[in-house]
Amino acid sequence: MINAGDTAWVLISAAMVMFMTPGLALFYGGMVRRKNLLSTIMMSFACIGLVTVLWMTYGYSIGFAPGIAGGLFGNLEYLGLNGVGQEPSAVYATTVPHLAFMAFQGMFAVIALALITGAVVERMKFSALLVFGALWLTFIYCPVAHWVWGDGGWLARLGALDFAGGAVVHINAGVSALALVILLGKRRDFTREATPPSSVPMVVTGSAILWFGWFGFNAGSALGSNGLASSAFVSTHLSAAAAALTWMIVSWSYKKPTLLGTATGAVAGLVAITPAAGFVEPIAAIPIGVGASLAGFYGMKLLKEKLGFDDSLDVFAVHGLGGVWGAVATGIFASAAVNPAGADGLVNGGGMQVVIQMISVVAVAAFAFIGSIVIGKVVNATVGLRVKPVEETIGLDLSQHAESVYGGSMR
Repeated sequence: MINAGDTAWVLISAAMVMFMTPGLALFYGGMVRRKNLLSTIMMSFACIGLVTVLWMTYGYSIGFAPGIAGGLFGNLEYLGLNGVGQEPSAVYATTVPHLAFMAFQGMFAVIALALITGAVVERMKFSALLVFGALWLTFIYCPVAHWVWGDGGWLARLGALDFAGGAVVHINAGVSALALVILLGKRRDFTREATPPSSVPMVVTGSAILWFGWFGFNAGSALGSNGLASSAFVSTHLSAAAAALTWMIVSWSYKKPTLLGTATGAVAGLVAITPAAGFVEPIAAIPIGVGASLAGFYGMKLLKEKLGFDDSLDVFAVHGLGGVWGAVATGIFASAAVNPAGADGLVNGGGMQVVIQMISVVAVAAFAFIGSIVIGKVVNATVGLRVKPVEETIGLDLSQHAESVYGGSMR
């Protein structure tokens, strides 16, 4: 039976999650050089159009229709939204229209692909992004969504806990981003020329939108206007706050507390609490947020300074490593008293849950990395992954879109 309050909350949450992708566009756009600002924003906006059409045509069916092949993906029962109407699903969110649940999940798919773009800005062809995105959604995102959340998904049957997308969205996108970084190679001037952000205020505005939208992301995943949504809401805010504070202090110990770093820390905390938000006591969000900042901060240093990976906007460090920590932390701090649909984690006597969480991390990471390498190679062999050197030097705003931010010099 449809509940008006639950329906209103899920629809509002879906709108909030949609708004996160423009927020991400600003967050990423402010961090790149001026000559690549519009192309970076364009990547996120293009994901909204591309993923929405594919999701509502067939993607939702692969992710959420009854499972086949041992729970590896859904069948095509919901192709073209067949059977997805105004009445509730018998399986998912049984107090809201099935269309509302489908739309809510579609917004997750949109931002998952948009997250990847931060690793490849300033050098990936726009046409390549579109082809890669369509293939990635079809063969990576939708199957993983089914594994974890779908009817009969194998990780769901194993007992893996992922309240709002730690594995499905963040590990999946973060590891896929690392695969593309490896295939693309470094920017031509990586480490040889300073790459100052074009607008720190834009970064902070984007991070604030993300923080706001994340309440829909996590609390909305309770799929009802209820106590669990309240618990997830508080946990989300507390983790982001703890992570922002931690990043600020750690960066201060090295040099100065930066606004850019503090905003990045908040996002890291939001990432890590995502799988745990509806399974842990709110106070557990503090160690989860602190751990996310430490993983992200030192992960950035390791990848860029020690290993030389040019992950442009540190997608793997923030989302990949943050998602891994969040998934494992869920296994540590989960409490069945918070959510009877979950399980007790290590601190509550359920040590096996940590093992299950680690299995889900390894499975999703391995599948995303190998699958993205294969898809990336196919795209490179067809349309090509990378812009020409002269196009990179000019900037992708002009070379890919024939636009400039303000006119005049693009540097």
